[in-house]
Amino acid sequence: MPQVVEITVYTIDELSEAAKENARIWYRDQGLHDEWYDFVYEDFETICRILGITLKTSPVRLYGGGTRDKPHLFWTGFWSQGDGASFEATYAHARGAVSAIRAHAPKDDQLHRIADALQAIQRRNFYSLHSTIRQQGRYYHEYTMTIEVERDSPTWQPPTDDAEDTITEAMRDLARWLYRQLRAEYEHLTSDEAIDDTISANSWSFTASGEFFS
Repeated sequence: MPQVVEITVYTIDELSEAAKENARIWYRDQGLHDEWYDFVYEDFETICRILGITLKTSPVRLYGGGTRDKPHLFWTGFWSQGDGASFEATYAHARGAVSAIRAHAPKDDQLHRIADALQAIQRRNFYSLHSTIRQQGRYYHEYTMTIEVERDSPTWQPPTDDAEDTITEAMRDLARWLYRQLRAEYEHLTSDEAIDDTISANSWSFTASGEFFS
């Protein structure tokens, strides 16, 4: 016959340190929500616009109907050899990118160097370089991007000898930057402090050993 069983449950702050760690392991095993990286994506899209990079997009259906444009950003992570990020896009000179990137990210020296390198190579080519960036293969990192560089010249003047290498390295540096931001965001969201805050905000409770109750 039915029995009534009483059990004492605890908030994350009331658990012992060992039980807290069990609760955190439970949370990590559930995985982060599907769009935990949205903030990183949005910032990267803004940075690309500043630098003159137009990300390729594809329409994605929304649950409530309609569609939205999803940028072609690809990555795997974060612990295996070969993990990284890549993207598909086109690139052309953007006026004011050097000052605009410093206004957007005043302390990010890596972005400053990328903007400076693109500005310098465009200047040597009279601001007429443009590029197409494509993802190749089933792995995702900076070296899976193929980068073609051309020059718009009424006299059919080719790009300078260093144009392709400079733009290629700038785009790969940007892919490396994206991967670092994704990894940093993931590590923050799965840190003990962030997990404890999430559990508290959701008012989840646990048994004395740290097993999820409700």
